[in-house]
Amino acid sequence: MPQNSYLVGLIGSGIGPSLSPALHEREADRQGLRYLYRLLDLDTLGVGPEAVGDLVRAARDLGFDGLNITHPCKQLVIGHLDELAPQAEALGAVNTVVFEGGRAVGHNTDVTGFAASFARGLPDVPLERVVQLGAGGAGAAVAHAVLTLGAGHVTVVDAMADRAADLAAALNRHFGADRATAATPDTLGALLAHADGVVHATPTGMAAHPGLPFPAELLHPGLWVAEVVYRPLETELLRTARAIGCATLDGGGMAVFQAVDAFRLFTGREPDSARMLADIAELAGVAGARS
Repeated sequence: MPQNSYLVGLIGSGIGPSLSPALHEREADRQGLRYLYRLLDLDTLGVGPEAVGDLVRAARDLGFDGLNITHPCKQLVIGHLDELAPQAEALGAVNTVVFEGGRAVGHNTDVTGFAASFARGLPDVPLERVVQLGAGGAGAAVAHAVLTLGAGHVTVVDAMADRAADLAAALNRHFGADRATAATPDTLGALLAHADGVVHATPTGMAAHPGLPFPAELLHPGLWVAEVVYRPLETELLRTARAIGCATLDGGGMAVFQAVDAFRLFTGREPDSARMLADIAELAGVAGARS
């Protein structure tokens, strides 16, 4: 008899506002599944990121079917898993853990999630010269996705020079020499003047971190702008870029498509991405009105 009841969770810090529980549970309800999505918030539990291994083991022992993993545990969790899917191994980060026969297997659906969102929302934009702002966990995933989609070259810009250099080196190892370089924020003006598009992968623009990640005058109509932030769906960067004629992509698609891939991994069932895209628009709108 096929399984129709699932227990999954999310491990991370400050995850109270996450829309993942609602996204997963709404789709499960439509498919006639019993599906409980629980938050395992490090802050609420009063433990540090190093507790992720204990939490993964506890979840496995308690009969969870899987876990999503978010900041600041995506790298730390790797040492506590039995196996990594190729994408997670290449990225050095895990955002989804599936329990299979007592084994914990790590996956990364951030890469596929951003790639699917980009292909849907900006299907025909040029990709020869891409600038990416932010080299953290989300930045690593989207940089891999952009190069997987066929970008000629990605320049990774981060205030932490070492972090940008490490990501660029990892991209070149995976995709071939000279596909990525690192740069510092003071070069953004010159970089964006000659770029096809910019991917924004820092927290700036979130409800708790409002504002623009760089001066508005660096934008120009020939630039496409892709955002990773999804709360709010329309960040100040997207609003400003759209006003001057840039093609834009909000962060909602990445949030949905990584959830689509995680739901499939947890249940073996095919979720309806169109319904989930409608869900995120509604959920993020309500959340935006509250915040």
